[in-house]
Amino acid sequence: MDAFQQECVEVFERAAVAFSLAPSVGQIYGLLFATPDPLCLEEIIQRLGASRGGTFQSLRFLRDLGAVTGGIYLPGRRSEYFQAERNLRQLAGAFLRAQIEPHVAHGQNHLTSLQAKIAPGGTPLSEFQRARYEQMERWHRFGADLLPVIRAFAEKF
Repeated sequence: MDAFQQECVEVFERAAVAFSLAPSVGQIYGLLFATPDPLCLEEIIQRLGASRGGTFQSLRFLRDLGAVTGGIYLPGRRSEYFQAERNLRQLAGAFLRAQIEPHVAHGQNHLTSLQAKIAPGGTPLSEFQRARYEQMERWHRFGADLLPVIRAFAEKF
């Protein structure tokens, strides 16, 4: 890798970690982002010095997320090649759908389960737990109300 590619790999690795993703996800995206031509799995493994299994899993995650385009076949070559998606709107929308929306969607189920575990009676413990539950419920409603705004903003960006 040249210095530009190495720096992109590091930038996207830090970004992936900030979003609680595996560092390899950022490394692969950074490499593909900084490389003019599509790369196959073997080239990615070689340039990053990564394991085959980890690289394959991270590529699959990136592809499912819409951050990497696969299915590129070059004339005279048998391997599948990949390139980075550079449309920020598509990346933001895909990230919201894959990483944020499922948590918000399942949040109400978790809140219902949590409510059932509040200590019975009017004890100080049950009042404390009820207050914390209500605070979490407000946070969940806020997040659920905010998500469409974030989605609309990402689509306009």
